[in-house]
Amino acid sequence: MPLKTPEQYLESIKRPVNLYIFGEKVKEFWNHPIIRPSINTVMKIYELAQMDEYEDLMTATSHLTGETINRFTHIHQSVDDLIKKVKMQRLLGQQTACCFQRCVGFDTANALYSVTYEMDKKNGTDYHSRFKKYWTEVQSQDLMVGGAMTDTKGDRSKRPKDQPDPDAYLHIVEEKDDGIIVRGAKIHQTGYLNSHRALLCP
Repeated sequence: MPLKTPEQYLESIKRPVNLYIFGEKVKEFWNHPIIRPSINTVMKIYELAQMDEYEDLMTATSHLTGETINRFTHIHQSVDDLIKKVKMQRLLGQQTACCFQRCVGFDTANALYSVTYEMDKKNGTDYHSRFKKYWTEVQSQDLMVGGAMTDTKGDRSKRPKDQPDPDAYLHIVEEKDDGIIVRGAKIHQTGYLNSHRALLCP
């Protein structure tokens, strides 16, 4: 199932979360009037990907699986891919007139694809194969992946490791054979509730 319908996407994000808006606990965030417009925007991405007239912009062929995938899960392979990305974003701006919440995750995934390859080549690690395995899952399930970049800043006179609250910044708390466990904060995550996954940038 490489391409979700808007309805499948909506059902897939329904889950219990610990969310408060203006001091009130929100149970079904997907129905909240402040959040629902952003969900509708993401649903439009899934809708346009189903339409024949937008197929060339909204979908791509995965170089990992050979399947047709949502362009927001595509790893750029050519200049043409980059041009289509810009045209897709322009189309979505015209269709939604707001932030469509997938750009940071999209750009981060493409950066990680390149950087993990370079790291492995230099250090003999296996990050690239692990990232490809993870990203194949993202593509095959047509997941929305957000990106978390912004730190809380804390005491700006101190380095992240010297903060009074160690969780003011994202940091590693455990290293395992198959990855790391992190803890800490990131802020200003537009559309995080609407996402299936998030890529966290150090």
